[in-house]
This record gives sequence, structure tokens and C-alpha cells, in this order.
Amino acid sequence: MKQHIVDGAPEAIGPYCHAVETGGLVFCSGQTPLDPETMELVGTTIGEQTIRVFKNIEIVLNGLGLELTDIVKANVYLRDMADFAGMNAEYARAFGEHRPARTTVAVRQNPLDAMVEIECIAEIQSATQ
Repeated sequence: MKQHIVDGAPEAIGPYCHAVETGGLVFCSGQTPLDPETMELVGTTIGEQTIRVFKNIEIVLNGLGLELTDIVKANVYLRDMADFAGMNAEYARAFGEHRPARTTVAVRQNPLDAMVEIECIAEIQSATQ
């Protein structure tokens, strides 16, 4: 098992790494809409926050030589299920034709009171070829 701290990604706000690599998979810790430079929440709408979350996920994945299209599973944590449509629109835009498995749940509160947090599992393609 390899633990990864990725340069340019928001610092972890707890005792965890950005991602763990094992068995041909990368398990990415949940990302919130934090600006990596200021560590402040970005956006006041679910759309803006979802866009920032995907930018952060891309930073982590790119740091490991992976892309969004390598994601096989995503878990989305919404502060309010009324934000589902707004999150879903940006989620679809981020993934394009790629359709990983997904679970979306409402939670009482995300870290720093973010509207959305997304964690994912990506596959290292060279491990399966």
C-alpha cells in the first residue's frame, strides 16, 4: 500500500492522505470545494462548489498520472438533497460520456459546512492490461 500526498491539492484537514494506492486501485479521500492556495471554501452555489471539487479531484488524480476517466466509483455527499440537480449537472459535465458507478447521499453536515464532498476510486489502467 502506498500513501500519497499530492502537491497542489488542498491540504488535508485531518490525519489522512490524499489517496492510497493498492491492488491496482487508487482510493481518493473526499474532496471539498477548497481553494488549495487559501484553504477557503470556493463558491456560493452547488454548481460552483461541485466544479471546484472536481478541480481538486483532478489535481489529486493528475498527480498520480490518472484522469477523471480512470474513476470507477464515486460517492457524493450532499448537505441538502435539494442540491441534487445542480450537482448532477456539473457531475455530468465533468465526466462527459464516462459513467462510473456512483452513490449520492444527503448528510447532516460536510467538513467546513461545504455543500458537497466527493470521494472516488480510480483504476490504474496499466495494472489491468
